[in-house]
Amino acid sequence: MPADISPAARGSSRRIAALRLLRRRLIQAVPLMLGVVVINFCLIQLAPGSFLELMTAENQVSDPATVELLRKTYGLDDPVWLQLLKYIWALLHLDFGFSYRQNMPVIDAIWIHLPATLLLMVSSITLALTVGVAAGVVASMKVRTLWDSLVSVAAMFFFAAPSFWLGIMLIVLFSVKLGWLPVGGMMTIGGGGGLFDILHHLLLPTLALGLFYAAIYTRVMRSSMLEVAQLDFVRTARAKGLSRNKVTISHVLRNALLPVVTILGVQMGTVLAGSVVIESVFSWPGVGSLLFDSVSSRNYPVVLGIMVLCSLVVIVANIAVDLVYMWLDPRIEIR
Repeated sequence: MPADISPAARGSSRRIAALRLLRRRLIQAVPLMLGVVVINFCLIQLAPGSFLELMTAENQVSDPATVELLRKTYGLDDPVWLQLLKYIWALLHLDFGFSYRQNMPVIDAIWIHLPATLLLMVSSITLALTVGVAAGVVASMKVRTLWDSLVSVAAMFFFAAPSFWLGIMLIVLFSVKLGWLPVGGMMTIGGGGGLFDILHHLLLPTLALGLFYAAIYTRVMRSSMLEVAQLDFVRTARAKGLSRNKVTISHVLRNALLPVVTILGVQMGTVLAGSVVIESVFSWPGVGSLLFDSVSSRNYPVVLGIMVLCSLVVIVANIAVDLVYMWLDPRIEIR
């Protein structure tokens, strides 16, 4: 971009570029979501059993006439291609189907559990970014010192430790041995469920899920900081007499964040997958617990709805990553 362009013109140009990028990504998201729906629907059809067979096995329904009526009501007698077309048409009207287990529409069942999962995801990602970026900066500034060794060992430990094992160990230490934190759940039964009570229950799941990703961001941030510190514009800033902290914060840190942002966008799906395990360990009433229960009960409409929701979250996260990329480095032109 030419140097004689005013800051206002540069800001307007960046906004126009961001809007164009957003429009392109939204257009690309339509066939992507359609592909996700088709693939997930086909995979569900390949899964053995149905909720009717499970209900029959558990003696919840024994009358053949009732079974046949339920089969017709849920469209299980239709060909697979017709069921797929009906499901896509229903999704266009924001109809995710009906959950027989919760006796409510799928979208309502997901909506009830969604806030808990979003709270866990946001807190875990915030912890991972904060700890990972800070630890990576410290390790890069104290390279080949005791601080660098301690950060590297800690990062390797939390990266190697499975999230479910770490969650169990945290429960054993802080809940069973010390008695400082609750074993599980989102709030104390009969305790009112205030903000402090929710945060009290949120701490251990956040640590178990967030420390794994913090270890990844620490290693990436350290390597990126050391690489950017060797570039010409950083040497120029040092030659001008700027302090080390000024150079690190104003010049190195912003450019070193780009790989971390990239990994964050890619890992949104894995964060959702990890929350399923963590929610099971800590009895956290989120979408992960709902998914586990739905798979066990063959409640496939809920499983499909959660998969569609997770895909949508990943797509939105990657669009946000592209926009953050443009903000961090205006020289980058994303197509």
